[in-house]
Amino acid sequence: MTVWLVVSILLVVLSPLAWLRPSRTQSGRMALRMEARRIGLAMQLAPQEWPHWLLPEPPNPCAQYHRPRRGSQPACWTYWQKTPGVWVNQWQEVCDDRTLLDYFEKLPGNVFKIEADKQMIALYWGEKGEATVLQDIDTTLKALA
Repeated sequence: MTVWLVVSILLVVLSPLAWLRPSRTQSGRMALRMEARRIGLAMQLAPQEWPHWLLPEPPNPCAQYHRPRRGSQPACWTYWQKTPGVWVNQWQEVCDDRTLLDYFEKLPGNVFKIEADKQMIALYWGEKGEATVLQDIDTTLKALA
């Protein structure tokens, strides 16, 4: 009886420690973020105002992977992936720039948005997949920077 009492008290005391352990999803995301850092990609969680027509609605804040743009790049653009493989602008017009589409085709289906401004190019991603997906993302960001 005393043994059972001691074991049950130990279980009650130690059970909150299991809550501190990250879940498999969190561990997978941490591994992807460490791999991204290793290959030179910068990452941050960025709050976003997603368009109402983008379904299912992406997470907010969302993981933003970015690179600085080289030289003077006057073209600023933003495209959302409405469905896997279909990239549209803010007016839901399909992207017809073949140069961009060649790079966009290499991106996974859970990339929500890619945008370029004068200083940086950023990609918003659901962080699901293998580390090999990071290589495709890195290649795309380097080429478009």
